[in-house]
Amino acid sequence: MFLHCNSSELNMHSIHPEWCLTSDHAPLIITISIIEEYIATQKRSITKNSEEEPEFIKEVIIAFSKLDTSNISDIPKLEKVVLDFANVVDYT
Repeated sequence: MFLHCNSSELNMHSIHPEWCLTSDHAPLIITISIIEEYIATQKRSITKNSEEEPEFIKEVIIAFSKLDTSNISDIPKLEKVVLDFANVVDYT
C-alpha cells in the first residue's frame, strides 16, 4: 500500500497483525471516502483474441506510461489524470 505522506484523507490506515493466517504479513486496511454521485458510464469491449486486441493493449500501455502521475495530491489532480487516460482510451 502506497499512501501520500502529507494527505490526512489518504493516510488513515490500520494494521491488523491478529488477522494473519499462514503468512507473516499483516493485513492493511484503508478507508477512502468517496462522494456519492451518479457517474454516467458506458461499456465497450474488444473480442478476446481478436486481431484488434493486441494493438489496443499496446496503445493503452503506451498511453498509460505517458500519464503524469507524479503529483496526485488532491481530488482535482486525480480527476485530471483519470480524464486524460479516459480521453486516450476513447481516442484509441
